[in-house]
Amino acid sequence: MFGRPGVIMLNTYREAVRARVLHGLFALALATGGYSIIVGEFASRSKMRVVSDLGAATISIYGIVVAVVLGASSLYRELELKTIFPILTRPIHRWEYLLGKYIGTVLTVFVFVAANAGGLLIAVGNMSGRPLWQALLLGPALVIALTVYAWRAPRQRSFIPIFGSLALLLGGFWLSGGAPDERNVIAGGAFLTLLEVMIVAGVATLFAAFSSPFLTAVFTFSVFVVGRSADTLASMPERVFGPTIKRVGEILSWVFPNLMVYVPPRPLLTGESGEPILSYLGSAALQSVLWSVGLLAAASLIFRRRDFL
Repeated sequence: MFGRPGVIMLNTYREAVRARVLHGLFALALATGGYSIIVGEFASRSKMRVVSDLGAATISIYGIVVAVVLGASSLYRELELKTIFPILTRPIHRWEYLLGKYIGTVLTVFVFVAANAGGLLIAVGNMSGRPLWQALLLGPALVIALTVYAWRAPRQRSFIPIFGSLALLLGGFWLSGGAPDERNVIAGGAFLTLLEVMIVAGVATLFAAFSSPFLTAVFTFSVFVVGRSADTLASMPERVFGPTIKRVGEILSWVFPNLMVYVPPRPLLTGESGEPILSYLGSAALQSVLWSVGLLAAASLIFRRRDFL
């Protein structure tokens, strides 16, 4: 049904959701989201804004961390356990294998981001005046129902988080209708985080095609830092840094992806800036897709020439 890359994608996703490090990061993200709710209670006039801003930042940070960890370790684990050799002896191209690993990583991060965003939207919806029973139905009741289903259908256990996180996100989006600005900040931030993750996962896949997990994580994080600083590098004052450093900064801002596109100011997400949000999201999505395709093409060329002996 999914083709050869789809089989690799599902296998990558199954391995990722069973990893303890992912469970730890998810619990830490939930704890940070809970902390944002507690902090918001101390700001009586703008508690929903505090929750949405801190929550969106939390989703972005942990989403990138998960993408770097999975992108750096997924391919190496296959090489270390030598499970890649019987796979590549089958009628599958190396680029198909690499594509499947990449999509599996992005799918895992999507589940991670959707679940956290859904939880925050439910909290915002409750703060906006929605009845408590609706929040309980969408939150704990959904978790209990999925747990019971996982117990009754153990073979489908790995795929339950996909449907659960999607249901949580859609339900939270509906529940937070009474706070449209905060809903746009959380939902828009989550969507932009996923687009940024696509680029970061592509960078990790490129380095993982020829490097070790540690170096892959270091290189990917370095690209992420430069990408988040692209606007600053492009506008460094020549009087302070000199023409040479200014020129280097401009070159770096052109060579590396501009990841500041995926952390826009709050007025843009709420519509206060006057710029159409849909056109901005479309432009950001196009940039993410182009960078992802280019990075995967380069990774496939390197991986095809790699000698495993």
